[in-house]
Amino acid sequence: MTHAELHPELHVVVPGPLEQRTGGYVYDAHMVAGLREMGWGVHVHNLDGSFPDPDDTAVDAMNATLERLPEGALVLIDGLAMGGLPAPIEAHGGRLRILSLVHHPLAEETGLTEAQRQSFFERERRALAPCAGVLVSSRFSAEGLEAYGVPADRVRAVLPGTESAPPAIGPGPGEPPELLCVASVTARKGHDVLVSALERVRDLPWRLICAGSLDRDRLHADGVLRQVDEAGLADRIDFIGERDPEHLGELYHGASLFVLASYYEGYGMALAEALARGLPVVSTTGGAIPHTVPADAGILVAPGDVDGLGDALGSLLGPDGTTRLDLGEAARRHASALPSWAESAEAFAAAIEELAT
Repeated sequence: MTHAELHPELHVVVPGPLEQRTGGYVYDAHMVAGLREMGWGVHVHNLDGSFPDPDDTAVDAMNATLERLPEGALVLIDGLAMGGLPAPIEAHGGRLRILSLVHHPLAEETGLTEAQRQSFFERERRALAPCAGVLVSSRFSAEGLEAYGVPADRVRAVLPGTESAPPAIGPGPGEPPELLCVASVTARKGHDVLVSALERVRDLPWRLICAGSLDRDRLHADGVLRQVDEAGLADRIDFIGERDPEHLGELYHGASLFVLASYYEGYGMALAEALARGLPVVSTTGGAIPHTVPADAGILVAPGDVDGLGDALGSLLGPDGTTRLDLGEAARRHASALPSWAESAEAFAAAIEELAT
């Protein structure tokens, strides 16, 4: 029996447009496209309102969407939408076959108060309880769901795809090493930590390009931009906003190394993209990052460790490029074993079949 014969219809519920350029949305979009290519009838429902801490518009949108679905419909809800809204999931869990797609638990977001963290944890725990199963993007995240009371046999990990790419060539002759960071400028991604670390190696040649939205947390992003100006690094650090896949590919190709000072990642798709291009990685041990970046392909420090991050960057930006070359070769070896998006979509379909039966 084929995937399409077993589950011809799947309803995917996401907050806002599916075309948004964050790791979670890119993953969702690839899975939707892959399932459709296999013959699944996938219906995407875009929710209005504010998430993950829902406003009245978001509550109404979730309720209305689930109420419209027919009895027994198979529904996959992105965790960003459902994690803060347990009541609609509890109300419809008996008549719908609901699956959740958790990129990372909401309580792991950086900058929450303890009260906010506890609230997100309890709401997401309640929302997951009625689900027939949960899909996650890493084995690390799968193990973390035990704390939410989700049995291991109701969880499936499906890694994101990573397409093969030519090795990065770096900047042109005579140009300083180019550091690349691909991440929305939010507190969890640690751009402020990165800027502070780069202040410590300002005597070395380098240039940093940060590609990612500046509008998801405008207050934080403005603070990072002020920090760059106050450090006197505005001529060496460029925040260029979101870029389409083609432009991102060009940025990876022209980079010398990839850096991400994130406090937590449920997988870290940008890190895998860097590995595929043979870029050495400087990042942190936050969340699933040590599972995504092997020890011989990068240098990982504790989240928030400015001195450690500065030392790691200094060791790779110095005159001896041997370490950087060795890390890059290891990155390419590791990336050759990562699944393509087509392979990930096949695994995703199989996971849905297992969880929904």
